[in-house]
Amino acid sequence: MPSGALEIVMGRRSVRRYLSDPVPSDAVERVLEAARWAPSAHNAQPWRFVVLREQDAKRGLAEAMARAWERDLQEDGVPRDMREDLARTSVERFTSAPIVIVACMTMEEMDEYPDERRREAERAMAAQSAAAAIQNLLLAAHDEGLGACWFCAPLFCPDAVRGALGIPLEVEPQALITVGKPAEEPEPPPRKASESTVHYGRW
Repeated sequence: MPSGALEIVMGRRSVRRYLSDPVPSDAVERVLEAARWAPSAHNAQPWRFVVLREQDAKRGLAEAMARAWERDLQEDGVPRDMREDLARTSVERFTSAPIVIVACMTMEEMDEYPDERRREAERAMAAQSAAAAIQNLLLAAHDEGLGACWFCAPLFCPDAVRGALGIPLEVEPQALITVGKPAEEPEPPPRKASESTVHYGRW
């Protein structure tokens, strides 16, 4: 890998706090273009993105997701005041980001199989492809001088996300990415040594 690319990979951080400055439209377009060039199974490109700039749209999504989370927390036995505090923090986090991008997955152009084993493998391939697009997006955002953070919350409340954004039933919300000019410089998180994660030849 060229040193420049490795620098981008190692320099990227999950940024959760942003300045209120608007993000230039051309920067957002370049970030999405990077996502579009990700590799995908069968070249099906099963990713779909919904980009939110308007405060009302971001708040509608954040509040719908927070309500779904509160229901889950209630079932888990979490006290009401703690549930409300967590939901309020969640809404604030997502509405304070200048840009919110919801990444989705579709099986529309993936292969179809009659058996469950291969259907599940095909779904995993689509999810891996969408994840590759999201990673491209994160790296491109960092290269643009932007901060971004990948949240998996939509996986836990897909119907709430669909309802808030008018997403068709056959399209599956996978992730929410906040984007903006960073208001923090997170320290690099610890990484496991390659000796503990890489095997050569066999396990």
